[in-house]
Amino acid sequence: MLSFIGLCILILVGHILRVRIRLLARLYLPSCVIGGLVGLAVIQSFHYAAAGLDSGWVFHVSAFLSSVSEPWGPLPGMLINIVFACLFLGVALPSPGTIWKRAYTQLAYGQIVAWGQYVVGVGLWIVLIHLLWPGLPAMFGGILPVGFEGGHGTAGGLAPVFEQYNWSAGKDFALASATGGILSAIIVGMMLVNWATRRGYTIRRASPADIPEDESIGIIPVDRRPVAGRLSVHSDSVEALGLHLAIVGVAVLIGYLMKQGLLAIEAAVPALASKGLFKGFPLFPLCMIGGLLIQIYEDKFDRHKIIDVGLMKRIQNTSLDFLVVAAIATIRVEVVVGAIVPLLILIAAGILWNVICLLFLAPYVFKSAWFERAIAELGQSMGVTATGLLLLRVVDPEYESEAVDAFASKQLLHEPFMGGGLWTGMAIPMLAIYGAWPVFGIACAAVMIWGVVIVFVIARRRKAT
Repeated sequence: MLSFIGLCILILVGHILRVRIRLLARLYLPSCVIGGLVGLAVIQSFHYAAAGLDSGWVFHVSAFLSSVSEPWGPLPGMLINIVFACLFLGVALPSPGTIWKRAYTQLAYGQIVAWGQYVVGVGLWIVLIHLLWPGLPAMFGGILPVGFEGGHGTAGGLAPVFEQYNWSAGKDFALASATGGILSAIIVGMMLVNWATRRGYTIRRASPADIPEDESIGIIPVDRRPVAGRLSVHSDSVEALGLHLAIVGVAVLIGYLMKQGLLAIEAAVPALASKGLFKGFPLFPLCMIGGLLIQIYEDKFDRHKIIDVGLMKRIQNTSLDFLVVAAIATIRVEVVVGAIVPLLILIAAGILWNVICLLFLAPYVFKSAWFERAIAELGQSMGVTATGLLLLRVVDPEYESEAVDAFASKQLLHEPFMGGGLWTGMAIPMLAIYGAWPVFGIACAAVMIWGVVIVFVIARRRKAT
């Protein structure tokens, strides 16, 4: 119970600091990230202050904080399954063909950005990092896309996978990468917004200074507060939120059964059993498939349409908030500091890759609103989807361009594979089992394939004009 209370206090502290401290408001840091950093600072401060002590108030406070935070360790690996199970529940699912027509250029651009992070991260490990820091495994090259494209949820959720391959430090590096990614997404993103506004690259002349204070501190004015969700059942039958939690549980169960099926197949095939690839595959991408299957069933057979997207978003976002707080607060700082230089090299390279894509690739890919569409992608590929929408809202507050529709449609095809999807779950086990070169080759091939798609799109566009 004290562990739960501790997480709640950190979320509240993060929210209060976001409201009260102007710098944090202007940085648009989520309260869960702020709360997690506060928890990390407090726990680590007492940990180092109590080093070598066996009595005194500092020692006892440190021991108390350790006992309270110890149960937080497994939470990210559990909550990420709930986050991904909710991903498609309640969402109206258009056909893949419809999504492709709406957002094929956005999808191609997003795929190049995402796969390019594997090229950059794993490529740096091949040519530089493993030579100068030979103790870092090939999985270190995957830290960049796990933290940037995946975010804190994916980084925390992959903790059991890193432990499976005897590199538990991977979780700490991935969370540090995710923290660096979301900070740089907001800071670099706002700098790019100001630059694009001055140059006239945005459709609407807006700047970060134009954002109302209520929005920057994260509080919605009373007269503009939206509904959190709609009740689809009477409470005398079953509480709607409880029913939706039960549906999420079924989605997780489907993912669990799929994982057991993969393990059974692996055990029956000696060639697979010798590698153990499925054994290291995480559960959360399969939970996403479980949620998708339930939603397909809902669309076809449930005439009452019981699943409400608003309630599912509340479950998903609440789980993510607690996940992020627990994950950041339990980072082992001594592990990260031990390889801080190669980590900073990866983070800097990831920022550079995303900025290069925005400045040089996006203007040629998108026919209109190129900056709006690219800045949303930069925010999402370095932070979370909400970060991308935040940066988009700064330059397009009324969503007048086609950027938001293209970005949202693209996510339906992008998320199942990247940013915590099937490839994200497969890449770390492949790096552990097969090494860096196969993953690097697959990533390079994917970038080339999507590059060909973009060349084809541009050629057809020029032919039409």
